[in-house]
Amino acid sequence: MSATVTLTTDELLTTTRAVRKRLDFERPVPMAVIRECLEIALQAPTGSNAQGWHWMVVTDADKRLALAELYRKAWAVYPSMPASAHQVHAGDDAMTQIQEKVVSSAEYLAENMEKVPVLLIPCISGRVEGIPAPMGVVAQASTYGSVLPAAWNFMLAARSRGLGTAWTTLHLMHEEEAAKILGIPYAEITQCAMIAVAYSKGTTFKAAPRKPLEPILHVNAW
Repeated sequence: MSATVTLTTDELLTTTRAVRKRLDFERPVPMAVIRECLEIALQAPTGSNAQGWHWMVVTDADKRLALAELYRKAWAVYPSMPASAHQVHAGDDAMTQIQEKVVSSAEYLAENMEKVPVLLIPCISGRVEGIPAPMGVVAQASTYGSVLPAAWNFMLAARSRGLGTAWTTLHLMHEEEAAKILGIPYAEITQCAMIAVAYSKGTTFKAAPRKPLEPILHVNAW
């Protein structure tokens, strides 16, 4: 087993950050370490115990570049989207400085995505985007809920091994093109994210600033 970073459970859970500017593009990541993290990922819960997940590990330089180009094509339109890091806290002066750092970090990763030594794409069997409500809501929650906990397990396991990760989704704006690049059967398999994986420059990370719990806590009624 690879060397681990000594962290309490709470430290691991509160300091597993989206790492972008501190990713080490020069240090190779052994496939054995990725496999260790994925073995831990597979212990996550999955709906109906279906275990319909698949894990696309991309280390080939040409394919990383092709995916990076798709990502940058999506990034070109991302800033104008209402849910973008550029827009989501617009008008909230208390969040301005924090969001400027988030945007700067995200821009850096977009500009350098092909340099990341490992791109991990968690996938799940089936497609649910065409199913109408209410069953469409159930299908989406169940489908994504059957792979995202495993992906988070991977990211926690990576953190404990000195790796940094960053969850991204913008390449999904061009998911079918990405599927062609990687040979993923698009009609049968849904890509859920693209996780940048590299050793981090240093392993000390702090908990992120967050808004207080009270305004978003609802007990028994909204």
